[in-house]
Amino acid sequence: MKIATYNVNGVNGHLQVLLRWLQETTPDVVCLQELKAPQEKFPEQAILEAGYQAIWHGQKSWNGVAVLSRNLPMKEIRRTLPGDPDDVHSRYIEVDINGLLIGGLYLPNGNPAPGLKFDYKLSWFKRLTDHAKTLLDQGVPVVLTGDFNAIPTEKDVYKPERWVDDALFRPETRAAFKNLVDQGWTDAIRKLYPEETIYTFWDYFRNAYGRNAGLRIDHFLLSPQVNKRLQAAGVDRDVRGWDKTSDHAPVWIQLADK
Repeated sequence: MKIATYNVNGVNGHLQVLLRWLQETTPDVVCLQELKAPQEKFPEQAILEAGYQAIWHGQKSWNGVAVLSRNLPMKEIRRTLPGDPDDVHSRYIEVDINGLLIGGLYLPNGNPAPGLKFDYKLSWFKRLTDHAKTLLDQGVPVVLTGDFNAIPTEKDVYKPERWVDDALFRPETRAAFKNLVDQGWTDAIRKLYPEETIYTFWDYFRNAYGRNAGLRIDHFLLSPQVNKRLQAAGVDRDVRGWDKTSDHAPVWIQLADK
């Protein structure tokens, strides 16, 4: 099973890029973030014609998450992260695909930091960590994936000294990510590529992609039951270089059958 995550930065504005990538790579499951579309404006028909069924949670102007599945039955488990009934942001969606739980997430950016947005980021991170522990305690195979807006280490950012005050790289964010992983999750990319420079995001400005001045903020965290099935992982870096594309590149893992 090939599972991918992709922050599309506007599912309608970058639809042709998404459809081209789906056609060329044919992942079995895709988690999308930052749809930037209300529920009724999700391009369901175009996704269906590409061979995928979809479950999505849209939101006008920003946020929004979805899961696409090709030829695999999919059941929605939840579309909100537990812990704050007043949180109306569309940032989490969880599905069951043949007994595999997949949580697709778009963690808050948190800038400017410090401030209310950073406080919300850390609060959301705490809720995610609590829910992740609940999932681990169930003893079932789980994949948590998406745009975490978290740079785990200096290895994951171009010129880390320039990011020390950014919400993605502040000590509190890195500590929150480590605390989550230390529950018993495996960072799939770092398991297979422990020392390589790997980025998943390049800003639109200052020729960041051309200079490879990037960040690794899109992650796959695997429960122990999934970790032992991990065969391969990678970043479709070239997609970031396509015309009218997202500032993120798709990230993927390949799992062995049960």
